[in-house]
Amino acid sequence: MGADQFDDFEPRERVQKASFFNWWMCSVFTGVLFANTVMMYIQDNVGWDVGYGIQTVGLGLALLVFLGGTPFYRHKKKARTSYTRLAQVVVAAMKKWRVRIPDDPKELYELSINEYASSGRLRIDNTPTLRFFDKVATKTGPTSSWILCTMTQVEEAKQIFKMVPILIATFVPSATFGQVATLFIRQGNTLERSIGSHFKMPPASLKACIQVALLISLVFYDRVFVPRMGIGLSLFVVVMATSSLTERNRLSVAREHGTVGEHDIVPLSIFVLVPQFILMGVANAFPEAAKLEFFYNQAPEGMKSLGTSYYTTNMGIGNFLSSFLLQTVSAVTKRNGQPGWITNNLNQSHLDYYYALIAVLCFVNLVYFLLVVWKYVYNVDAIEYRKELAMAAIGDTASRDNRD
Repeated sequence: MGADQFDDFEPRERVQKASFFNWWMCSVFTGVLFANTVMMYIQDNVGWDVGYGIQTVGLGLALLVFLGGTPFYRHKKKARTSYTRLAQVVVAAMKKWRVRIPDDPKELYELSINEYASSGRLRIDNTPTLRFFDKVATKTGPTSSWILCTMTQVEEAKQIFKMVPILIATFVPSATFGQVATLFIRQGNTLERSIGSHFKMPPASLKACIQVALLISLVFYDRVFVPRMGIGLSLFVVVMATSSLTERNRLSVAREHGTVGEHDIVPLSIFVLVPQFILMGVANAFPEAAKLEFFYNQAPEGMKSLGTSYYTTNMGIGNFLSSFLLQTVSAVTKRNGQPGWITNNLNQSHLDYYYALIAVLCFVNLVYFLLVVWKYVYNVDAIEYRKELAMAAIGDTASRDNRD
């Protein structure tokens, strides 16, 4: 992960790392924009062989750049598998579920700070969150790593587990973004797409509006706005409310002109959908960068890859949730002989109701997110750890001087 190349103990590099996630997202979505515009045009008008050839050359150059930079990267020491360390804490907690946690945290099992300092590792002090797992560091006799773990190892597990409620709050926005590839594009197929007398705009090309809006928003995100997921989650409510109103207008025009057949084209320009595409790009810019930054920064040292895996997890589950919502709403609204909100004929469907429902879900999710964040306890800053290690080093130096 590129963020590993920045040192949290250096103020200048800490600031650079904060911007790294935004610019990494910029590079990803610039590639998506290039694929949805330039590459799509080349493959449709020049040839698929040329398109695939350009992509192959691009991947080869990217690989050469990566390999060329490898000697200059910062390489971290190999640590024990994150999953093993987490599994040890969980197994030990289940085995010791009846054990009483001592009132004094100093009685919990932990190595000395000097042992951590000598190996370049960071010790994590006991925190009041997820107190149940403190049983794992409670001394009961056996010293197996599957029965007794250090307080630092327990706190590492806590840091991973306490992010789960935040992870859950990202599912609905990811599911909402999934509507772009399905219903937003299908809406475009029902509208007037002619530009001039010889060109018809492909509905899928509207996704470029999302990428452009997202890239512009990321720049402002990095320079102006405080990086908070709450901004993006709030905007998702606005996106779906706007989409609902736009769809209600489209259906009104369809009924007014009698274009209610499955293949009828509603006499309304496809550009009426542009605002909801742009808003979707702006809304997605804030949580995408913030999620990656949050999950990486809040994961313990040695488990950063596990923390960032939460980012890809939310996208995968979000896509499944999007399909589940679509199928469930479609099935439920067809009961008792009703036509349903979502049918093959969008001109007689009620996507406006469906979008309004998602707007309500986004609002409920926003409230849930705010409650979770209110209770969330952020990890101790790395600077505090550095002070602790420095004090340990001073103590070692003093003790050696006394012996000499």
